[in-house]
Amino acid sequence: MINFTYRLAAFICFLSGIALSAQEKKQFPGVSSILQNIIPDAKNDSWMLIHKSYGKDNIIKQSGQKKDFESQPSGFNIGIADEDAFYYIVDVSKGTPEYITDLTALKKFVGKVDNIQDAAVFAVTEGYIIDEEFRDLAANYYQDSANYYLDLGKLTSKECPYQKKHFTLTIPKSGQTILNVKENGSYIELYNKKCTNNPRLLKLEKKEEPKDEPKKSNKSTKRR
Repeated sequence: MINFTYRLAAFICFLSGIALSAQEKKQFPGVSSILQNIIPDAKNDSWMLIHKSYGKDNIIKQSGQKKDFESQPSGFNIGIADEDAFYYIVDVSKGTPEYITDLTALKKFVGKVDNIQDAAVFAVTEGYIIDEEFRDLAANYYQDSANYYLDLGKLTSKECPYQKKHFTLTIPKSGQTILNVKENGSYIELYNKKCTNNPRLLKLEKKEEPKDEPKKSNKSTKRR
């Protein structure tokens, strides 16, 4: 009986360990790694992922036979945008190269969510960002048997102040929707000198008005 109880307890601990491991948060390794591991909706291996930086094309993922392609002048980013670098995909599954250069086309190319990388890309096409500078807040995830849970950022204001908030998104496995969005607050709020609503400037401009000194009485005191 004691032996059976011991085995049952060990088995329960084992299952609990698996459950905890499944829900342990993991950080996204990086934008490049995410894009290299997406699963195209067409399930066709003939495509290339290109990273263009300072005018130079670098093939960072080649699935299938390499084809000749034309360098593209613009592309997409799923992290913080870099003016001098972007990604694009050359889809050669139909023989003639087709170019994926924006998030709308990327969303169609990926299709339904097949893995966590697909979920991340889908979230980005809905306006969120993978903020590699703040991985603990806006570039991590965990999962259970039914859903992926992604902690991502979002640029909520380009005006004054420049602001980013972080959210937890619930995305179902083998789906293409966001079931729930939980706002976790702001993690960046920046004012510049041109911001008229900069609280520091307002404090400087707001000066205490000088208090009026009590007027002296002109009446002379009478002597008795």
